[in-house]
Amino acid sequence: MNKNRTKISFLLFLAAAIFSVACNSTLFQPEPTATPEPTPTPIPTATPVGYIDGWELVWQDEFDGTEIDLDKWSHEVNGKGGGNRELQYYTDFAENSFVEDGNLVIVAREERYLGRDYTSARMRTLGKGDWKYGRFEARIRLPEGQGIWPAFWMLPTAWRYGGWPTSGEIDIMEMVGHTPGTVHGTLHYGSLGNHIYTGTEFDLPAGEKFIDDFHIFAVEWEEEEMRWYIDGELYQTQNKWETKNHPFPAPFDQEFHIILNLAVGGNWPGDPGPATEFPQRMEVDYVRVYQQP
Repeated sequence: MNKNRTKISFLLFLAAAIFSVACNSTLFQPEPTATPEPTPTPIPTATPVGYIDGWELVWQDEFDGTEIDLDKWSHEVNGKGGGNRELQYYTDFAENSFVEDGNLVIVAREERYLGRDYTSARMRTLGKGDWKYGRFEARIRLPEGQGIWPAFWMLPTAWRYGGWPTSGEIDIMEMVGHTPGTVHGTLHYGSLGNHIYTGTEFDLPAGEKFIDDFHIFAVEWEEEEMRWYIDGELYQTQNKWETKNHPFPAPFDQEFHIILNLAVGGNWPGDPGPATEFPQRMEVDYVRVYQQP
């Protein structure tokens, strides 16, 4: 009787011990570690369409249609030679300016017209696109040849300070065809009796010419500074100019408009030579105007 009671007590003790160990094991078992939620990859913020380096697109012509947009451009029709002894007559003929394959094409032709030996085109945004300050940009392929003179430039809309050069001129890009790897950026100001022009040139690497491909020409015009770029490369900064009887930053504190033209001859490039071929083409992929928001 005592042996059975002892055996039963031992079995009860053993069962209690096993139960206690099992309970304690469950009680102190570490909780499973939760699988962390994957961190989402940040979506990069794209530059808003119509912006470039803090400038907002306010006007453009991509020349994607089939005709020149006369809501944006007008032709200057004259044979006065631009005051530079140029030889062309500027027309509004379709043979001298047209849209082709997404480009504005300005063509200089060797042909007799109203006393001139050449025809070409000069187009402007006067009264349709006039701005004070901004980034003015065009992608252009230029021609070459002695006596050829393409330009992308700006003149004042109201001529507030008087006739040229007192009210100023902004030459974003000019090239004379006998140096086909060099373009010029220039400001004109001062007065009729004291014409001042300041600027510099940009040269492509040796052996390259601007007729070989399109290039992007731009000027950033702010209240007291202008900066010139080619294909995004800054090559000139100007922050000093003047005009007669008016404080700085006159004359470049008024609205200006854009001009695109292809001249033949003139005081700077000289007359075409025997090797100059015609017709000559200036091709413009786009013109864009940006302003700071």
